[in-house]
Amino acid sequence: MTTLDRDEALTPAALPRPVGTGGPLPLSVAAPLAVLAGLALLVAFPPYGVWPLAPVGVAMLAAAAHRRRLRAGAGLGFLTGVAFFAPLLAWTNLHTGYLPWVLLSLLQAGYLALLGVATAWVSPLADRSRWAWPALTGLLWVGQEALRDRTPFGGFPWGRLAFSQDTSPLLRLASLGGVPLVTFAVALVGGSLATAAWRGWAAARRTPQDDTSHAGGPQGDTPARRWAPVAVPAVVAVALTAGALLVPVATAGSGATVTVAIVQGNVPRLGLDFNAQRQAVLNNHVDATIELAARVAAGQERQPDLVVWPENSSDIDPLRNPSAGTRISQAADAIHAPILVGAVLLGPGPGQVRNAGILWRPGTGADMSQLYTKRHPVPFAEYVPLRDVARMVSKQVDLIRSDFVGGSTPGVVRAGPAVLGDVICFEVAYDDVVRDTVIGGAQLLVVQTNNATFDVAEARQQLAMVRLRAVEHGRPALMASTVGVSGFVAPDGRVSDATGFNTREVVVRQLRLDDGRTLATRLGWWPEVALAALTVAALLGAAVLRRRQRVMPG
Repeated sequence: MTTLDRDEALTPAALPRPVGTGGPLPLSVAAPLAVLAGLALLVAFPPYGVWPLAPVGVAMLAAAAHRRRLRAGAGLGFLTGVAFFAPLLAWTNLHTGYLPWVLLSLLQAGYLALLGVATAWVSPLADRSRWAWPALTGLLWVGQEALRDRTPFGGFPWGRLAFSQDTSPLLRLASLGGVPLVTFAVALVGGSLATAAWRGWAAARRTPQDDTSHAGGPQGDTPARRWAPVAVPAVVAVALTAGALLVPVATAGSGATVTVAIVQGNVPRLGLDFNAQRQAVLNNHVDATIELAARVAAGQERQPDLVVWPENSSDIDPLRNPSAGTRISQAADAIHAPILVGAVLLGPGPGQVRNAGILWRPGTGADMSQLYTKRHPVPFAEYVPLRDVARMVSKQVDLIRSDFVGGSTPGVVRAGPAVLGDVICFEVAYDDVVRDTVIGGAQLLVVQTNNATFDVAEARQQLAMVRLRAVEHGRPALMASTVGVSGFVAPDGRVSDATGFNTREVVVRQLRLDDGRTLATRLGWWPEVALAALTVAALLGAAVLRRRQRVMPG
């Protein structure tokens, strides 16, 4: 007899036990529920942004996989993963064909299959105490994400639960424990909803005769006693979400004020061939900056202290191509401010390139001491691991002729009035890459990105990550994109001056820098380590309990 089922158990063996109280949900219910779980998770993320559906999706998968055999749990988790990741990552097939999208979606769905296995595995622990189920759900999601964020080839952290909460009260928890704590909180709320729904279903199926036999008399089980196990977890779920509003976060920085301009120069046309348009893309950003300088001279715009161009704003190496370098210098001299340029640099070896942010100062040009090289190039997009093996799957890997080489130092760029924490494109999804810049002294987080090969959904998903990073580290932040969405983010996650997609725009804003450190910054990776250790402990505990149940007589 388990605690979770105690209220539903029937004393006389002759009476039928309600379906689902002693076993899993019928597969005819669990399979559609797993698909709905994936769709609920999808709609929680931008561009839809219905964040309350994230814990609902978690609850659906938790209920579907509860008490199932391990293979069934894997299958249900995989169904959720496909329903979630395939549409979430649909932007990966816009210009590269279906194969990369399908392979990436199936790979990511495989991690949710592991989550389904783990959920089924820990069912005996969840059954021992009704309060164990929410905590176990939270731990398993953190453990799954910790694995998915690192494997294979450095992982792919897109679609972490925390990144769906950019407008949720739970976003504030990022300042205490970063992404892992927010993910844990979302899944904890989902586990509470699963507990309430499971017991509500059992209570709804119970007959008056069941109540009498269970309690020994007609007065033994009142409606209040029957529905309390349903109401309490549901109230806890709401209270956890609303309670996050009590976590204090800064609304603005506490340091010096700087004026920053984001130049979104746009590209002649979207698609992979933006590289063939590289001179036009560079000219777009130069011309937009010179136009800004004219507005500043006319008193129509505030003089910026810093200008930020996006990733790939100069795919012509300005250090080796005098014409490209001259054009960037024209822009810097006109605006009288340093420009953080997103550039593709040749080398260090033959057939190698670097994705870099380089500070270009007026009058002097490139400042080689303030150069950041992207530390986490994207596998199969910026470089091809196991190229000979990958070519057997698709010859499209040969479209990547030169492999990007990763840098080795954090993106701390000292740009005169501000110390920048520069991360490039997908790096914003990696906890350590962003945190290392703050530890290194960054006062303003800068995300340089190029969304010309994707769509507005991908851009908005990325901006949601920037919002979380701003709260996590108590820093103002900005995202500069070639085509959008660009914008500024306050330390409390509010977005200002967000640009449109596939447009040419320049936005200028005053920001207050910040040198402080949040608890999340100080703790670093320890919240994730602690939660992951508890996850392992839960899996081991379930193994012990399962063994005991197998050897128990009867």
